Amino acid sequence: MTKRLFTKKEQEQLNCNPNVQAISDKAITYTEEFKRHFIAENEKGKLPRTIFEEAGLDVELIGLKRISSAGKRWRAAYRTTGVAGLQDTRKTNSGRPSERELSLEEKIARLEAKNQLLQAENELLKKPRSTRKADVKEEITIATELKFELISKTIQKYKLKRLVSYLCEIMGVSRSGYYNYFTEKSRQKRAADEATKAIILKAYHFRGRRKGARQIKMTLENQYGITYNLKRIRRIMKKFEIICPIRKANPARRMAKATKEHRTCPNELQRNFKQGVAGKVLLTDITYLQYGKGKRAYLSTIKDAETNEILAYEVSASLSMDIALNTLRKLKRNHHHLTKDAFIHSDQGFHYTNPKFQKLVKGMGLGQSMSRRGNCWDNAPQESFYGHFKDETNLKACETLEEVKREVKSYMMYYNHYRGQWNLKKLPPAKYRQQLQKIA
Repeated sequence: MTKRLFTKKEQEQLNCNPNVQAISDKAITYTEEFKRHFIAENEKGKLPRTIFEEAGLDVELIGLKRISSAGKRWRAAYRTTGVAGLQDTRKTNSGRPSERELSLEEKIARLEAKNQLLQAENELLKKPRSTRKADVKEEITIATELKFELISKTIQKYKLKRLVSYLCEIMGVSRSGYYNYFTEKSRQKRAADEATKAIILKAYHFRGRRKGARQIKMTLENQYGITYNLKRIRRIMKKFEIICPIRKANPARRMAKATKEHRTCPNELQRNFKQGVAGKVLLTDITYLQYGKGKRAYLSTIKDAETNEILAYEVSASLSMDIALNTLRKLKRNHHHLTKDAFIHSDQGFHYTNPKFQKLVKGMGLGQSMSRRGNCWDNAPQESFYGHFKDETNLKACETLEEVKREVKSYMMYYNHYRGQWNLKKLPPAKYRQQLQKIA
């Protein structure tokens, strides 16, 4: 049997067919006439799919697996006991006596219980209904846990202990699930999950930056000294709908073609990003920043490939050569711990093939390397940083370039000194660099 469930709309659609006797979200019960018709047509050589289609049944909706299973079941029953095997004997073979006729008092009690429960449900749904627009036809649903709570409060308030099964049936929940929900073990588990949720949210909102499960785990360990299993964090996030940011694909935009005087450099890096030494492999690139209402700024960064630390950056309103040159000057001015054989790696954009940029690089005693044309993987760590940066900053709320610069500055401080990284022993870049320097 397929695991796919039928929606209410699909059930209504199938129920209109005269060959369908009953339908639930999991299964279809066909009429005995249709079963006999199926056997007769199938023996003539017709395929099960064809028989269902001719009977007006939507094959795509029902599913070929369900049709195949039904055909095998009916053929086997017909071979064993003939036409009698096609009859639905579930009611007669259930072993349960038929339901007795309810007395007038019991019928009245049931109606009153149903009325009280529906009133309670209506009170619960008042707020969502009042905020909904008149032309929106979206169905309002109640979580199963809330239904259990609703039934329990109604039973306690109106003393309806003998009508648990009836009230569960009205609300569309199982009686066993209702009793299991109120066991001591279940209550303890819910309380523990609520406590865990509060701790996870504390890490999720740390320094106002949105985080995924891995970032939450590292933040809990680094900032609060709490160790949680990654699966536990993901389970709680899923249960309480704590949404983590998902990086969207970045549209590829080629830089302007280099002029004839521009010169490219060979790919000295060859994707060997981690060479065990901080301050040797420097990665640089430029990305655009969308802010306000359709406004755009640009961010240039220089990143240490070993520690992932941002060593220098520049925010500008234009893509002029100054954005790349100023980033280099900031690197020189900050006197970062660079090795004697340090080199800077970039793509083949016109900023990095420009004679001015190459002259400044050479003047700083740095080597230069470039990715192959149109191959972003040759500078993957830098591209990865920009992806995380755009996920975790709130540039849309900025209205001016100055606000953008403040947001970028705030994020760079957070990224270098507080944001743990899975592949850096779960430490922020600055702390990881300090560890490397101690070892060296």
